Amino acid sequence: MQSVNATSPRVTPGRAARLAVPAGLLAAVAGAFAYVGAVDPNEPGHYPACPLLRLTGLYCPGCGGLRSAHAVVHGDLPAALQANAPAVLGYAVFAVLWTVWVVRAMRGRPLRIDPPPALVWSLGGLLLAFTVVRNLPFGGWLHP
Repeated sequence: MQSVNATSPRVTPGRAARLAVPAGLLAAVAGAFAYVGAVDPNEPGHYPACPLLRLTGLYCPGCGGLRSAHAVVHGDLPAALQANAPAVLGYAVFAVLWTVWVVRAMRGRPLRIDPPPALVWSLGGLLLAFTVVRNLPFGGWLHP
């Protein structure tokens, strides 16, 4: 049995191997956006209804997300923001994080996402506030 030398050079994956996962994720997201762009969620019967909306009549934070994605694909930012503004913000955050991931992968560095707890709680609180306000009588302008 041979012993492993602790000082032996470490094999690092090539650039193509490092970019495989980000490229695969981008392909999946682009495919999903292409499908939602082609199949209009504003027309009934194409997508299932939100279970929370169907059972309780309350809008969840994701209600309108498909409509906002459809509007983004078609370049209608005002309609996307009206359908679900947090989802549009999420698309933008995804694009930025994906770009950072690719740049770091090309340089052979891992992506580290370690947001401070205060940021996570703040974002959760804002999402909760959005959900509550969109379900109150004066929050009708936030309905999808």
